[in-house]
Amino acid sequence: MSRIEKMGRLLAPKSIAFIGGRIAEMAIEKCQGIGFEGEIWPVHPNRTKVAGFACFPSIDTLPSVPDAAYVGVNRNLTVEVVGGLSRMGVGGAVCYAAGFSEMGEAGKQIQQALVAAAGDMPVVGPNCFGLINFLDRTALWPYPFGGTPRGSGVALISQSGNIAMNLTMNLRSVRFSYVIGAGNQAVLGLSDYLEELLNDERVTAIGMYIEGINDLGAFCKAAARAVEQRVPIVVMKVGKTEASAKQSSTHTDSLTGSDELHDALFKRLGIIRVDSLNRLLETLKALELSPVLAGRTIFSLSCSGGEAAIIADLVPEFDLHMPAFSERQMSDLQSQFTDYVTVSNPFDYNTSIWGDQRAQQRCFTSSMQGTHDAAILIYDHPTVEWAGVEEYIMALDAFIAAHKSTGKPAFVICTVSELLPLEIQERLINHGVVPLQGLNDGLSAIGNTASYHEFQRLKMQSMTLPKFAGTAIQQPSRFLDEYTAKQQLRSFGICVPEGALASAENAIAVADKLGYPVVVKAVGEQFLHKSDIGVLLLNLINADEVNEAVTRITRNIAAAGLETPEKFLIEKMVSDVVAEVIVGIKRDQQFGLALVIGSGGIFVELIKDSVSLLLPTDEKSIVDALSSLALQKLLDGYRGKPSGDMAALVAAISAFARYAETHWDTLLEADINPLMVLAEGSGAVAADALIHLAD
Repeated sequence: MSRIEKMGRLLAPKSIAFIGGRIAEMAIEKCQGIGFEGEIWPVHPNRTKVAGFACFPSIDTLPSVPDAAYVGVNRNLTVEVVGGLSRMGVGGAVCYAAGFSEMGEAGKQIQQALVAAAGDMPVVGPNCFGLINFLDRTALWPYPFGGTPRGSGVALISQSGNIAMNLTMNLRSVRFSYVIGAGNQAVLGLSDYLEELLNDERVTAIGMYIEGINDLGAFCKAAARAVEQRVPIVVMKVGKTEASAKQSSTHTDSLTGSDELHDALFKRLGIIRVDSLNRLLETLKALELSPVLAGRTIFSLSCSGGEAAIIADLVPEFDLHMPAFSERQMSDLQSQFTDYVTVSNPFDYNTSIWGDQRAQQRCFTSSMQGTHDAAILIYDHPTVEWAGVEEYIMALDAFIAAHKSTGKPAFVICTVSELLPLEIQERLINHGVVPLQGLNDGLSAIGNTASYHEFQRLKMQSMTLPKFAGTAIQQPSRFLDEYTAKQQLRSFGICVPEGALASAENAIAVADKLGYPVVVKAVGEQFLHKSDIGVLLLNLINADEVNEAVTRITRNIAAAGLETPEKFLIEKMVSDVVAEVIVGIKRDQQFGLALVIGSGGIFVELIKDSVSLLLPTDEKSIVDALSSLALQKLLDGYRGKPSGDMAALVAAISAFARYAETHWDTLLEADINPLMVLAEGSGAVAADALIHLAD
């Protein structure tokens, strides 16, 4: 059996050896507490009993080979014990000890020894708390945790044991099936855990706290399988800032990688990325409990104008939409209220029907009989004893009844997360309504749920896995001069300006032949950033200006201490430009080549409007990427100006991506800046190009 095939014994063991002193004893207590009914065998050389169980002096004296082992000894002894367990044929082990690869070179060597000792035995950790299986009542975990055994639920994989522990204690009705603290991932990686969890149909969704992904290819294959099985994955990944990336490196020795490219990866795979633990929990809850959302339109009901105003401001942030009720609904709702109640979306139904469950149910039902994709009731439950609390319950029951009679997906969101007690959450869940806590986090969860369902409808069938780093790049390297770079791009179908190389003596003749206006540039590897040293002159309209341009460029080169070029590039001036785009290829140590699209020309550094795509890509992804940029307004025709040639732009970017894929093993970086987009039907032209290749 492979290591992955053996993981079933580790996650759902019938017998467990607990090796060590106090940590092992704590793990036994937690295992008993969750209701484990299998064999528990403590191992300690100097104790007769641990946690009330008879103790074995060594693993060699165990009555039989255990399915799993919890190893709670120091790092050096951990390596020895794991080697013995592997030789015995144990199903797998959890290694609690720290001091491995997260502690520098010496620790890395010990971790390598651990991997060698493990052989083909699955090992969780080291530097981790362990794992909890709520479905089969198993815990290889020494510290307190919340949650109760149940028949199904969301799973959690976390590279931080403490974060995993705290999330189990949530008061948000997020109930876990499995919790795995991955630690250093010396033997088992994130993809291994994903694959094993996807073998269990009781897992409804998977949440992840990630510091880095060590095997991108395996991770992608596992995530693609999750898409096929319709098991959502929600990720909180840290490492956006330099400080966070450094902390991750010292914490679990993870390669944090480019945050932009992780974003691109998650979008490609239909993985929902969140930016807080609250949103991780709320999104997991919504994905597990919500029916499929057909779109992103919602309406809200509240007994407060303030809540209606807040939600109206927040909705655009999460790409949700609040269209008006239909004319029929408007007429129906207006007939139910006095003149001082304004029917709108969001809808403040006012206090006129407060405490009248029948009237509320009629109002809520009318509101749910339109084409909106989901209904929201904004609801805060009193936290003080009060006789009037029954009127709050009436509103909930009216909303539940309306949901049941119409079948409309329904969410209850409290404005402040504390104002939806667990008993109210359970009441809603039991009736098919999703309870969400906090307006921002709740709306984020609804938006994320809609995004996942949209991905399943539109992109699941056409999803392609990205290609990663591949062959290591060897130096030395070289930059192609602009003319050579453009000729290579031209061979892939990218339009470049009409032009030719010329000496100082025949520059005017070449310009005359091309026709004015023209551009004159110095050509050579040392002139990569032409504007900085004044070796690019634009819009030259006659022979005298071309002659003066050559003289000025030569003078500027001398002033910069550079060698005078043998050739100049003379090109036809590109005019009537709608927008300037930068299209780049960058090589990432972890991801390989990636495509970057953004606002070009002078706007590259000014507004930093860009998006990254992993390769290979397709035209639909390129169109979606462009639509996410502020640049798209120019391409659509800003303030009465002509719209850009989108078809030519997308074709040029696609060709550039093909060039990168063709030169995957030698291309270090490349960019076209600017790629000039002309009016619709007129094309897109690469005005400047840079290509950096390994020799």
